[in-house]
Amino acid sequence: MDIFRGRCWKFGDNVPTDQIVRAERVLLTIDEMKKYVLENYNPDFAKHVQPGDILIAGKHFGQSSGRAVAPKAIKATGVSIVIVEYAARLFYRNAFEVGLPLLECPGISDAVSEGDIVEASLLTGVVKNITTGKTIQAKPIAPFLMEMIQAGGLIAMAPKLETL
Repeated sequence: MDIFRGRCWKFGDNVPTDQIVRAERVLLTIDEMKKYVLENYNPDFAKHVQPGDILIAGKHFGQSSGRAVAPKAIKATGVSIVIVEYAARLFYRNAFEVGLPLLECPGISDAVSEGDIVEASLLTGVVKNITTGKTIQAKPIAPFLMEMIQAGGLIAMAPKLETL
Protein backbone atom coordinates (compact mmCIF):
# COMPACT_ATOMS: atom_id res chain seq x y z
CA MET A 1 0.00 0.00 0.00
CA ASP A 2 1.37 3.41 -0.96
CA ILE A 3 -1.35 5.90 -0.05
CA PHE A 4 -2.57 6.21 3.52
CA ARG A 5 -5.52 8.37 4.51
CA GLY A 6 -6.98 8.78 7.95
CA ARG A 7 -7.73 10.88 10.99
CA CYS A 8 -4.74 12.43 12.72
CA TRP A 9 -3.76 11.76 16.32
CA LYS A 10 -1.13 14.31 17.29
CA PHE A 11 1.64 14.00 19.87
CA GLY A 12 4.52 16.31 20.75
CA ASP A 13 8.31 16.11 20.89
CA ASN A 14 10.51 13.71 22.85
CA VAL A 15 8.09 10.81 23.24
CA PRO A 16 10.17 7.89 24.58
CA THR A 17 9.45 4.25 23.82
CA ASP A 18 8.94 3.58 27.52
CA GLN A 19 5.96 5.95 27.37
CA ILE A 20 4.62 4.51 24.13
CA VAL A 21 4.39 1.26 26.09
CA ARG A 22 5.06 1.55 29.82
CA ALA A 23 7.30 -1.00 31.54
CA GLU A 24 4.47 -2.70 33.43
CA ARG A 25 2.66 -3.35 30.14
CA VAL A 26 5.43 -5.02 28.12
CA LEU A 27 4.70 -8.53 29.38
CA LEU A 28 1.07 -8.37 28.26
CA THR A 29 -0.03 -9.93 25.00
CA ILE A 30 0.03 -7.52 22.08
CA ASP A 31 -3.81 -7.50 22.07
CA GLU A 32 -3.80 -6.38 25.71
CA MET A 33 -0.84 -4.03 25.30
CA LYS A 34 -2.49 -2.06 22.50
CA LYS A 35 -5.16 -0.92 24.97
CA TYR A 36 -2.52 1.17 26.77
CA VAL A 37 -0.46 2.71 23.95
CA LEU A 38 0.53 6.31 24.76
CA GLU A 39 -1.77 6.25 27.80
CA ASN A 40 0.18 8.95 29.68
CA TYR A 41 0.05 11.35 26.71
CA ASN A 42 -3.55 10.81 25.66
CA PRO A 43 -5.68 8.35 27.66
CA ASP A 44 -8.32 8.43 24.89
CA PHE A 45 -5.94 7.39 22.10
CA ALA A 46 -5.98 3.61 22.58
CA LYS A 47 -9.70 3.68 23.40
CA HIS A 48 -10.74 5.57 20.28
CA VAL A 49 -8.09 5.07 17.60
CA GLN A 50 -9.56 3.43 14.50
CA PRO A 51 -7.92 1.24 11.85
CA GLY A 52 -6.38 3.53 9.25
CA ASP A 53 -5.85 6.47 11.61
CA ILE A 54 -2.52 8.28 11.38
CA LEU A 55 -0.17 9.05 14.25
CA ILE A 56 1.64 12.41 13.93
CA ALA A 57 4.40 13.44 16.34
CA GLY A 58 7.24 15.89 16.74
CA LYS A 59 10.99 15.48 17.12
CA HIS A 60 12.76 12.49 18.67
CA PHE A 61 9.73 10.20 18.58
CA GLY A 62 10.60 6.81 20.07
CA GLN A 63 13.73 7.99 21.86
CA SER A 64 15.44 6.55 24.93
CA SER A 65 15.24 2.83 25.74
CA GLY A 66 14.57 1.62 22.20
CA ARG A 67 11.85 -0.73 23.43
CA ALA A 68 11.28 -2.89 20.33
CA VAL A 69 7.69 -3.64 21.28
CA ALA A 70 6.69 0.03 20.92
CA PRO A 71 6.18 0.02 17.12
CA LYS A 72 4.47 -3.39 17.35
CA ALA A 73 2.00 -1.98 19.86
CA ILE A 74 1.32 1.09 17.69
CA LYS A 75 0.74 -1.13 14.67
CA ALA A 76 -1.61 -3.32 16.73
CA THR A 77 -3.84 -0.29 17.42
CA GLY A 78 -4.63 -0.10 13.71
CA VAL A 79 -2.58 3.03 13.01
CA SER A 80 -1.73 2.86 9.30
CA ILE A 81 1.34 5.11 9.29
CA VAL A 82 3.44 7.17 11.67
CA ILE A 83 4.56 10.60 10.46
CA VAL A 84 7.03 12.46 12.65
CA GLU A 85 9.35 15.44 12.48
CA TYR A 86 12.20 13.11 13.35
CA ALA A 87 12.28 9.56 14.74
CA ALA A 88 14.91 8.10 17.02
CA ARG A 89 17.10 5.84 14.88
CA LEU A 90 16.31 2.62 16.73
CA PHE A 91 12.57 3.30 16.64
CA TYR A 92 12.84 4.10 12.91
CA ARG A 93 14.53 0.76 12.22
CA ASN A 94 12.16 -1.20 14.46
CA ALA A 95 9.09 0.33 12.79
CA PHE A 96 10.12 -0.92 9.36
CA GLU A 97 11.14 -4.32 10.75
CA VAL A 98 7.59 -4.87 12.06
CA GLY A 99 5.98 -3.46 8.90
CA LEU A 100 4.85 -0.13 10.36
CA PRO A 101 5.22 2.60 7.71
CA LEU A 102 7.01 5.71 8.96
CA LEU A 103 7.79 9.02 7.30
CA GLU A 104 10.03 11.75 8.66
CA CYS A 105 8.47 15.03 7.66
CA PRO A 106 10.01 18.25 8.96
CA GLY A 107 7.25 20.77 9.65
CA ILE A 108 4.48 18.20 10.09
CA SER A 109 3.70 19.38 13.64
CA ASP A 110 2.76 22.83 12.37
CA ALA A 111 0.89 21.46 9.35
CA VAL A 112 -1.75 19.42 11.18
CA SER A 113 -4.09 19.59 14.15
CA GLU A 114 -5.59 16.73 16.12
CA GLY A 115 -8.48 15.23 14.18
CA ASP A 116 -7.48 16.56 10.74
CA ILE A 117 -7.76 14.15 7.83
CA VAL A 118 -4.31 13.47 6.43
CA GLU A 119 -3.17 11.66 3.30
CA ALA A 120 0.40 10.44 2.82
CA SER A 121 2.25 8.68 0.03
CA LEU A 122 5.21 6.46 0.87
CA LEU A 123 6.45 6.54 -2.71
CA THR A 124 6.47 10.31 -3.18
CA GLY A 125 6.66 11.42 0.44
CA VAL A 126 3.88 13.93 -0.17
CA VAL A 127 1.76 14.52 2.93
CA LYS A 128 -1.51 16.40 2.45
CA ASN A 129 -3.71 17.81 5.16
CA ILE A 130 -7.06 17.21 3.48
CA THR A 131 -8.81 19.31 6.13
CA THR A 132 -6.80 22.47 5.43
CA GLY A 133 -5.45 21.82 1.93
CA LYS A 134 -1.82 22.23 3.08
CA THR A 135 0.81 19.98 1.45
CA ILE A 136 4.22 19.18 2.91
CA GLN A 137 7.12 17.04 1.68
CA ALA A 138 8.51 14.19 3.78
CA LYS A 139 11.95 12.68 3.39
CA PRO A 140 11.91 9.74 0.97
CA ILE A 141 12.46 6.28 2.37
CA ALA A 142 15.05 3.89 0.98
CA PRO A 143 13.85 1.36 -1.62
CA PHE A 144 14.88 -1.55 0.64
CA LEU A 145 12.69 -0.17 3.43
CA MET A 146 9.81 0.20 0.96
CA GLU A 147 10.23 -3.47 0.06
CA MET A 148 10.19 -4.35 3.74
CA ILE A 149 6.90 -2.47 4.25
CA GLN A 150 5.35 -4.08 1.18
CA ALA A 151 6.36 -7.52 2.50
CA GLY A 152 4.82 -6.78 5.91
CA GLY A 153 8.10 -6.47 7.81
CA LEU A 154 11.49 -8.13 8.04
CA ILE A 155 10.23 -11.56 9.16
CA ALA A 156 7.79 -11.69 6.25
CA MET A 157 10.56 -10.56 3.92
CA ALA A 158 13.12 -13.14 5.14
CA PRO A 159 12.14 -15.98 2.76
CA LYS A 160 12.63 -13.62 -0.19
CA LEU A 161 16.11 -12.69 1.08
CA GLU A 162 17.10 -16.36 1.35
CA THR A 163 16.61 -16.80 -2.41
CA LEU A 164 19.05 -14.02 -3.29
